[in-house]
Amino acid sequence: MKAVTAVGTNTEDPLSCLRVDDDYRDPQAAEGWEVIDVKAASINHHDLFNLRGMSGIGARFPTVLGSDGSGLDGEGRRVLIHAVIADPMHGIDETLAPGSSLLSDRFDGTLAQRIAVPVANLVALPDEISFDEAACLPTAFLTAYRMLFTKAKVRPGQRVLIQGAGGGVPTAALLLASAAGAEVAVTSRDGTKREQALELGASVALPTGSRLPWRPDVVIEVVGAPTWEHSLTSVAAEGVVVVAGATGGSAVPTDLREIYRRQLTVLGSTLGSRRELGDLLRFLVRTGVRPRVDSVYPLDEAPTAFRRMAVGAQFGKIVIHP
Repeated sequence: MKAVTAVGTNTEDPLSCLRVDDDYRDPQAAEGWEVIDVKAASINHHDLFNLRGMSGIGARFPTVLGSDGSGLDGEGRRVLIHAVIADPMHGIDETLAPGSSLLSDRFDGTLAQRIAVPVANLVALPDEISFDEAACLPTAFLTAYRMLFTKAKVRPGQRVLIQGAGGGVPTAALLLASAAGAEVAVTSRDGTKREQALELGASVALPTGSRLPWRPDVVIEVVGAPTWEHSLTSVAAEGVVVVAGATGGSAVPTDLREIYRRQLTVLGSTLGSRRELGDLLRFLVRTGVRPRVDSVYPLDEAPTAFRRMAVGAQFGKIVIHP
């Protein structure tokens, strides 16, 4: 079968380790697992981190990349794949339990024509949501959903700042927060992305680091070093900063006085549970919100798709058709 694989890691030139394999081995389903025909998959910065050797891929090469996917099970039912493979010693919803991993870290990922996954990781896909839309959900949208509603407990009428408009998680957070009745501000260095964010429901879109017209109750932070100081100094007293990534760098200076004098809460978050993924699907069906698909590529053109993501040219999610 065809698959997009990592054949090694390279910190300086990660895409040099990316391959499109026309004859990758077919997946085999162990007990409690099932082979899924993948109809759509999407790519994430996690795939680039794997190619750089920064995450859990280890030395298991070649390995299929990709964490997000949707398709058909053996009975022809439409399914969405929850991307977190839980430690069998813990329940499926123990997302952060020791031993859990993201698809493509310890097991082959979704950028292939077929994939074997635990049956417990399959969520029924409503007819209202397309395969392409569903493929955008398990990493970016689920991460944003958990950040906003499980961690920060965003309520209608609150004000939310989202750093780094255009990326998968920031775009998801903008759509979800707006649909939940929050007032949203976004930042980006890219003027076009700021305009696109306004079209998607942001009330304020400013260059990175700009002074806001109001102090947000909640800050969604996935950029890291370039925006961290702005996040801490902008948030309202007793506000919440939720961190789920550091695509721009993870080493940040922090003035602790900003935190204790203004009684801020800083929360870490990552991905989400299978239960939350089901909640997210119901939220999308009820509100009509759908992921913003930046572009769609056939599997053979995956290197072009990865280059687009690597330079930050996308607004929303990049989808691959196996």
